[in-house]
Amino acid sequence: MTKSPVPLRADDMTVFTRALARQLGEKSPSHLSLMNMIARAAGFQNVQHMRSASAAEKRLVRQKDNTFADARSVERTLHHFDEFGRLRQWPSKRSVQTLALWALWATLPASQILSEKAVNDHFSDEHLFEDAATLRRTMISCGLLTRKRDGTDYRRIEQKPPAEAKAVIRALSERRRARAHSDPAARHE
Repeated sequence: MTKSPVPLRADDMTVFTRALARQLGEKSPSHLSLMNMIARAAGFQNVQHMRSASAAEKRLVRQKDNTFADARSVERTLHHFDEFGRLRQWPSKRSVQTLALWALWATLPASQILSEKAVNDHFSDEHLFEDAATLRRTMISCGLLTRKRDGTDYRRIEQKPPAEAKAVIRALSERRRARAHSDPAARHE
């Protein structure tokens, strides 16, 4: 029987090390030695290596959060949507298509299995050129949507949108709210 890995998480290595030292009692190595042992067990050279890797990871996360959207790409994409957030026409430029698909991706329910008909019905409310098949197929090829080989069980692939997609999604959310306020039957958020 194969074993499943059991994750171990400690918010503060010092607190974890002290608790472990108490368990080991008098035979416990020094605090620093024990911290180095734990760091090596986690795949680092020593505790300093572990600290520097953690600091670098935090810096990278901060840099990712500070990314700015290319306003021109966002603007080009938004021109393809009407005042109610519906895609008016299929964009000819691939980069605009991708951003438009992200906007449609955001309207799909998360972690829910949908039939092909349900996806088509959903997209019919979100675009005006009546080609849900193109939207479905392109979303699958872009890695935003998945389905079973037999064409059933569609599911949105959960992932973090790029900065431009986030900006498009935000702008279109406001337009969709306007649609919902103007037509109570059109509430699809």
